[in-house]
Amino acid sequence: MEMTMATPISFTNPNPTRNFSFSSPRLRTPFFGPTLSYSAPIAKKTPFNSRSRNSNRNSVKCSVSEATEAAREAATERRSQLMRRSDIRNIAIVAHVDHGKTTLVDSMLKQAKVFRDNQFVQERIMDSNDLERERGITILSKNTSITYKDTKINIIDTPGHSDFGGEVERVLNMVEGVLLVVDSVEGPMPQTRFVLKKALEFGHAVVVVVNKIDRPSARPEFVVNSTFELFIELNASDEQCDFQVIYASGIKGKAGLAPDNLAEDLGPLFETIVRCIPGPHIDKDGPLQMLATNIEVDGHKGRIAIGRLHAGVLRRGMDVKVCTTEDTCRYAKVSELFVYEKFSRVGAEAVEAGDICAVCGISDIQIGETIADKISGTPLPAIKVEEPTVKMAFSINTSPFVGREGKYVTSRNLRDRLYRELERNLAMKVEDGETSDTFIVSGRGTLHITILIENMRREGYEFMVGPPKVINKKVDDKLLEPYEIATVEVPEAHTGPVVELLGKRRGLMLDMQGLGSVIPLCHPSDNLYFHVSTRSEGTTLLKYKIPTRGLLGVRNAILTASRGTAVLNTIFDSYGPWAGDINTRDQGSLVAFENGTTSSYALSSSQERGQLFVSPGVDVYKGQIVGIYQRSGDLALNVCKRKAATNVRSNKDVAVVLDTPLEYSLDDCIEYIQEDELVEVTPKSVRMLKNPKFKKTR
Repeated sequence: MEMTMATPISFTNPNPTRNFSFSSPRLRTPFFGPTLSYSAPIAKKTPFNSRSRNSNRNSVKCSVSEATEAAREAATERRSQLMRRSDIRNIAIVAHVDHGKTTLVDSMLKQAKVFRDNQFVQERIMDSNDLERERGITILSKNTSITYKDTKINIIDTPGHSDFGGEVERVLNMVEGVLLVVDSVEGPMPQTRFVLKKALEFGHAVVVVVNKIDRPSARPEFVVNSTFELFIELNASDEQCDFQVIYASGIKGKAGLAPDNLAEDLGPLFETIVRCIPGPHIDKDGPLQMLATNIEVDGHKGRIAIGRLHAGVLRRGMDVKVCTTEDTCRYAKVSELFVYEKFSRVGAEAVEAGDICAVCGISDIQIGETIADKISGTPLPAIKVEEPTVKMAFSINTSPFVGREGKYVTSRNLRDRLYRELERNLAMKVEDGETSDTFIVSGRGTLHITILIENMRREGYEFMVGPPKVINKKVDDKLLEPYEIATVEVPEAHTGPVVELLGKRRGLMLDMQGLGSVIPLCHPSDNLYFHVSTRSEGTTLLKYKIPTRGLLGVRNAILTASRGTAVLNTIFDSYGPWAGDINTRDQGSLVAFENGTTSSYALSSSQERGQLFVSPGVDVYKGQIVGIYQRSGDLALNVCKRKAATNVRSNKDVAVVLDTPLEYSLDDCIEYIQEDELVEVTPKSVRMLKNPKFKKTR
């Protein structure tokens, strides 16, 4: 990548409402050579201190933001009495899905000698859940720690998908800074925006890690500039905008202060964490305070509360007071105490303020409660998470195959399991339905709820779920529904069908641009252009604002329209006016006519009506959905009939050629079903059926 420039260079900020002049955080003199001075417009309400950005250029300058403006005003008096602990750093690693966050943690653990040299270590160590390994995503936040020189670094690995944003919002209470991992090619993505917004709201210091810098199509300059623009859009403070940039290759375990000059290890990353992330503010001699931020359940130890100690000293065997925000308190005793060392929990006699620990012995502890001093303890502010946007109905299994495969089939089993999920999943809600055997489960998105369904079926539960529905609001007698920002990367040849599909679902196009073209980063008179060619020529990036209703079932439709080449990412935006009726499916279903076992003879004629879900020799029942009808409406057919046997000898039977049946996963089935359909979930099977209780209104 070549760059021609005159001195000085004047850049125009795309956001004219905010004026500022700054030095690019990616081009600081100590790390990147010559300084490029940018000038752009600045908001009067946030005066900018240009001297702080340009003075003392021979030292590392890192962002240390204490809190957001409102929180800073409220905490000024108390903060003045607190001290910083310099031997501990608490950080969370946040990123968009598949930007290499968990792989980077792997390399950090290995280089910190967490494991023996001859020890076998699998990939993505922190993804310990079976479902996480199968799907290749992080679902639950997890704690670990490493020691670099004399500093203990507590690391929290967080999910990258916005549906699990409740996990991110909780753990940000335990840290003072975040590592924002951004792909060197893709740059900031929708989920990058979500997790960064939450971190900035907490006032945390941010270190940007441009990962996968060894990719041939890496474009670090563009990525860092795009990240800076994102900071500005999210109203980051001046200190936060002055973030430090580290370039890394997580899979190779290398990092550096310049994209073309990586060290042989992650030393520069560790140094940056120690320098740029502040130590925790603590009240060492104050009364005990610890906020329970996470809950784990152990078969022997019971409930384990995890959180950061804000004040005082917590000791094993200590009598404490457990408080809620309503000032209702109860007494308990700490039976065991653990801290995180390397990749495991280690028993401790005492933990000082500032460290992250795990507490056993409080059998009824809940997330958001405060473990406080028995005499003078007071509760900390409760954890707040965003409201759910999607709901689904869970009910007991009423199909003819009930009890064949599941261990837990009653409404009592289902109720206990769903309400038990609320103990650690703050972003989820469960309510009783219209009948005693129906429950309404609300979550942050369809994936959030399907992960719960998948976990339940693996635990031996058998039940039915209805189609996902959005949660609407009424404000001033106006009906509002949730909207999301959807970005789609699709080859130019398939752009038309994708645009048409999103348009039918009430999507409003915000942006459409071709990738792999020359992108001007300044006024043309300055003769400075970056040529960005990161993906194959002819790829189009579409950005839409679309109702959440329109996104239900859209993923498979987009893959079909683009022949499997499109990439879709979504993020919740806001509530907006009701968009009107949306038709999410044009085709009907093929429904089994009677109970029985499917036969090749029956399927050979049935496949002419559409695409089938079943193969020969499969047990089906009346009302089960066995395929997709090629027209609108439903069609009942007999997939179990046999060829009539006669006593007339004939030539050998003609071989029956059957199409390969469609294999729908749990997520696919939930995307497919409509209002009058259900998904039957068992430990071994996932079936779709027509809802026998549904009455059509026409």
